[in-house]
Amino acid sequence: MQRDDPDYDDAAWQAIVDNYGERVEIETPDEDEHDPGPATDPEVDEDRHDHRYDDAYDEIDLVDDRFVPDQAPPVPVPPADRLLAWAGVFGSPTLLLVFLVLGLGMPTWLGWLLVAWFVGGFCYLVIRTPGSPRDPWDDGARV
Repeated sequence: MQRDDPDYDDAAWQAIVDNYGERVEIETPDEDEHDPGPATDPEVDEDRHDHRYDDAYDEIDLVDDRFVPDQAPPVPVPPADRLLAWAGVFGSPTLLLVFLVLGLGMPTWLGWLLVAWFVGGFCYLVIRTPGSPRDPWDDGARV
């Protein structure tokens, strides 16, 4: 058979299936054992209800074992110098963006002051960042 032959792929797959190994035989259940499906009559449905689960549910001690976490600690307030630096990093671009979006005029000196506040705050935070970990054996991972 040539590769150009349309039956080549089918024959190749059939050869793979035939030579794969022993086939597993699956037992099919008898038709009598099949469930006829959901009942539409409520009385029939009540008869089919399995009462074993009701008895088992009654024996369970229903204790409320929910996890209640401890009260979260208050958010620490950074020192005034760092708070001012963070305000410059986030506040000045926000203020410049508000003036730009609303189309308001801004004095030139205020624009340069906001830019300087951003650059100064960023540089201050970079300089104050510790160069080594708090604990020499700490790899920086936190849970």
